[in-house]
Amino acid sequence: MDTMLKSRPQTQQRSNHNGQETNLWSSGFGMKMEAITPFLGKYRPFMGRCCQTCTPKSWESLFHRSIMDLGFCNVILVKEENTRFRGWLVRRLCYFLWSLEQHIPTSSDASQKIMENTGVQSLLSGRVPGGAGEGQAPDLVMKEVQRILGYIQATLCPVLLRLLSWALLWFLNRLFLNVQLHKGQMKMVHKAAQEGSPLVFLSTHKSLLDGFLLPFVLFSQGLGVVRVALDPRTCSPALRALLKKLGGLFLPPEANLSLDSSDGILARAVVRADLAPLGLWTGALAVFRNLYNCWGCHRRACVRVHLAQPFSLQEYTINARSCWDSRQTLEHLLQPIVLGECGVVPDTEKEQEWTPSTGLLLALKEEDQLLVRRLSRHVLSAIVASSAVMSTAIMATLLLLKHQKLLGEFSWLTEETLLRGFDVGFSGQLRCLAQHTLSLLKAQVILLRVHQGDLVVVPRPGPGLTHLARLSKELLPTFLSEAVGACAVRGLLAGRVPPEGPWELQGIELLSQNELYRQILMLLHLLPQDLLLPQPCQSSYCYCQEVLDRLIQCGLLVAEETPGSRPACDTGRQHLSAKLLWKPSGDFTDSESDDFEEPGGRCFRLSQQSRCPDFFLFLCRLLSPILKAFAQAAAFLHLGQLPDSEVSYSEQLFQFLQDCAQEEGIFECADPNLAISAIWTFKDLGVLQQMPSPTGPQLHLSPTFASRDNQDKLEQFIRQFICS
Repeated sequence: MDTMLKSRPQTQQRSNHNGQETNLWSSGFGMKMEAITPFLGKYRPFMGRCCQTCTPKSWESLFHRSIMDLGFCNVILVKEENTRFRGWLVRRLCYFLWSLEQHIPTSSDASQKIMENTGVQSLLSGRVPGGAGEGQAPDLVMKEVQRILGYIQATLCPVLLRLLSWALLWFLNRLFLNVQLHKGQMKMVHKAAQEGSPLVFLSTHKSLLDGFLLPFVLFSQGLGVVRVALDPRTCSPALRALLKKLGGLFLPPEANLSLDSSDGILARAVVRADLAPLGLWTGALAVFRNLYNCWGCHRRACVRVHLAQPFSLQEYTINARSCWDSRQTLEHLLQPIVLGECGVVPDTEKEQEWTPSTGLLLALKEEDQLLVRRLSRHVLSAIVASSAVMSTAIMATLLLLKHQKLLGEFSWLTEETLLRGFDVGFSGQLRCLAQHTLSLLKAQVILLRVHQGDLVVVPRPGPGLTHLARLSKELLPTFLSEAVGACAVRGLLAGRVPPEGPWELQGIELLSQNELYRQILMLLHLLPQDLLLPQPCQSSYCYCQEVLDRLIQCGLLVAEETPGSRPACDTGRQHLSAKLLWKPSGDFTDSESDDFEEPGGRCFRLSQQSRCPDFFLFLCRLLSPILKAFAQAAAFLHLGQLPDSEVSYSEQLFQFLQDCAQEEGIFECADPNLAISAIWTFKDLGVLQQMPSPTGPQLHLSPTFASRDNQDKLEQFIRQFICS
């Protein structure tokens, strides 16, 4: 449990009067390790590019070529130069003058546009069920449209918008040192806006500030205001009237009715016809109530807004359908292998869609539902890739894995994160970063001072470890491919070498490429897709090849030439067929891939470099919380009370995870989200079945896994991937 931060005498001579800096300085690291920068060389990583398969035109046209060189700007830094005026008075009123010069889009005749909308016209002509028909007077319909519009929105108040923009700019400058925005990312958004189509922004909520910080960034960069629909039940009538003046949009009650109902069909058509612009400050009042404690803070922080590459939704809908292929359920793919009835993984993709089935989604056709679900996976993949790794995630990972040289490993993990193309949201001196990070984690760790200025960092047991495990999940996407590969290798060696065997003994084993593919595929099928976030247009075998390539690149696997086999680098002409050798130039009627003699499957060994055992263990432990939770869920099958509702059974399983954590002292698995994920996976695997009942859907144990023997097989199948 203990992690030591050692100091050195040379550093103590340069310490401040209270000696707090030297206590966080680690021995054995030179000046190169002292500074942490969020870039390699002069370039910063860029993540979040759109899919090249589904949106190739957007990939090419909406990407800024010089994005790495443009750097960041501070969007809340408003000076005299940002206005058209100069002088000492302007310097004192620059915030107010800046707000006066911001462009606010004018409201056009929304009623006329909505009347001309195709959906509304279909209702008027009676071409859809529930339509008004041709006999209804147009003026009555026009009055109804205006009534609905009056409930949805009001005329924007530019004076109020400018006043609140000035107040928010003043507030943000006192709350933050700066709000950083990448100029290259902003140029891509501007280029997409110039296409003329409306922009749809999908954002992740990292804090309470996101509700008005993101609209402020877009508004200050000349992109106008965002469009958001609000629930009228969350606001009082007075607040609703104020927000409507700021551009808020509130759905009428009849628009929330069932989509199968003929009532409210006109309201739903009006809502779908060009949603009203939401003002910059919707939700700001609710956020201010939660920020009263920030005023007493002496340290102001920096914040950064990340924007992924825009893409054309129209292009995606056209190209994404061509990437669909046949899929099978997890029960057909993995259950025979778990039970030992089959040793070959079928050559097909896994069908697993955990997108919430809302009423709006279920109203779509099955093909459109699949399109929405796969679009959400594309977006989630880009969101995770665009999110910066924070120092708390790195420190929490090191504390959980019990690394002794904390500062050195912190610097190493930061560099490895940048090398893999992920951004980090921190920079500065290594000692100061470690001190600040530990201060943020003070509720989850215990700091003990020992002799000679050393500092011992002890993670607090119980909920403290659970919180550290949640923070460490933010680092998992950086090493996800390598972690999957390491756990697959562990499963392949589980039946050959004892888990506690020395690394040298494990390195003797020869691992074939086909065996590695099979093991990686089984693990990919077992892990939920909301963890892996694979792009739906990417096949599992492509993912397997990426995992294998990553293991080779990081030095864990070394290619081994088998005796008597042709070297993989041998591409001599004698291995090409005569038809391929004498094919006339320009004749591409035949596939060239069939004219090569494929060599036998490659073989690999574990590298014997000194750093490989620790790195291998580090990668395996990144996935250990979810794998251990799944294994404990398998062990709980004969203890749980079934049949039961899904919610109640998840509470049973979570309590069991907590009890196991108390006994073993390992709290990383005591997470209710892991319990829910295990239940959903077991439902897909055919372990649990959901059946209707008078009191609602109930979970039952399937007949196949009613026997204790099959339950043990499931648990052993999962535990083969866990490295102790």
